[in-house]
Amino acid sequence: MAGNQNKKNDPENYVPQRERTIRTLLISGIALIVVAAIAIVGLLMMGGSQTTVAVITAEATEDPQQEVSSVLDTTPKAIEGTVVEGALGSGGHYKTDWYELYFTAPVYPDKPENHKGSLDQYLTNFINTAERTVDVADYDFDLANVADAMVAATKRGVRVRMVTDTDTITNKDKNIQAAFDKLKKASITIVDDQRSPIMHNKFTVVDNKAVSTGSWNYTDGDTYHLNNNVIFIKNPQLAQNYTTEFEKMFIKKDFGPNKDKGVPYPSLLIGNTKIENYFAAEDGVAQKIVDKIGTAKSSIYFMAFSFTHNGIGKAIMDKAKAGVKVGGVFETTGSQTVYSQYKKMLEQKLDVYTDGNPWVMHHKVIILDEHITIFGSFNFSDNADKSNDENLLIIDDEGLAKAFKTEYDRVLEVAKAKKK
Repeated sequence: MAGNQNKKNDPENYVPQRERTIRTLLISGIALIVVAAIAIVGLLMMGGSQTTVAVITAEATEDPQQEVSSVLDTTPKAIEGTVVEGALGSGGHYKTDWYELYFTAPVYPDKPENHKGSLDQYLTNFINTAERTVDVADYDFDLANVADAMVAATKRGVRVRMVTDTDTITNKDKNIQAAFDKLKKASITIVDDQRSPIMHNKFTVVDNKAVSTGSWNYTDGDTYHLNNNVIFIKNPQLAQNYTTEFEKMFIKKDFGPNKDKGVPYPSLLIGNTKIENYFAAEDGVAQKIVDKIGTAKSSIYFMAFSFTHNGIGKAIMDKAKAGVKVGGVFETTGSQTVYSQYKKMLEQKLDVYTDGNPWVMHHKVIILDEHITIFGSFNFSDNADKSNDENLLIIDDEGLAKAFKTEYDRVLEVAKAKKK
């Protein structure tokens, strides 16, 4: 995306609010899916979804708020073709001596009894291990059990702090307010960004020695409806990076491009695994991604909730022209915006699809040569790079890349099936 583009025209500015509205409707049990057929709009009743776990070793508008209030942006998206029933993601669980990786597996159609605990339970277990500190930076928040775990940590003497987005903490949704009320009653200090660009992180640091991060917001919708990922990593150096970033926001009250550049360990090793760790808007994250894509020799696969960044799109298309195999899945609604890279890649005859999840495919993942994985909260957009608060990991580990490729294959399978 061009650097001088009016950010009001970036879909990233209004799609997150659409996610919140979708979640509210789904939880209340009155959500609707819009199915477009010429001039006919059909309304279908919808609800939540289930995450299963398999254990494995080894169109922009001048006023985006008007877009939010439109039918298509306040209901689950229209899906052309057949809506796929069954699991819409891998639901995989991958564990090594230094990380645990989880994927959601939203199930369509939904049944309320499916909501029995998933990524939220893993996060509460993580918080329950805390002995000294818990730092939470989360864009969207309504999970009562996560709030309860944070309160319980406070009661046993753990220091608990939180950073969130102003639009979230002021949202009138009853589940959001109930979760925050639990924290406030426990005297947990919450800092919000007080600005228009978004605090879009989704990470938790425990005892300054382990961190969780990924695409997953701490909400019921993100847990049971959206395709998401979360990773838990045990490493004090990486945890220190996230603590440093957290304190820029919590203590200094600096957000977006106002934050000081850098963290203690932008590059580190865990055993033989190289990890790069960057934060927006201060670290020039998009260029880091472009540079890494430039190293690809055989394949590039991606899953993108919002993909509007011209530089990242061009880097991938240039590699395709050089003979590198490219495949990708775009979130359907995001692909329809005028700034999306989807149509450009179709014009280049790349093997790209729009997703088949009737709710939202929320991943922000690029897999290079099936051994390097780029992921985090960072959408592939200009706003993520220059305005928001975001985090990104680039991990060179074949096992991790295979896990993400398994999720990609599942999301791709669902995307292809909807066209039949």
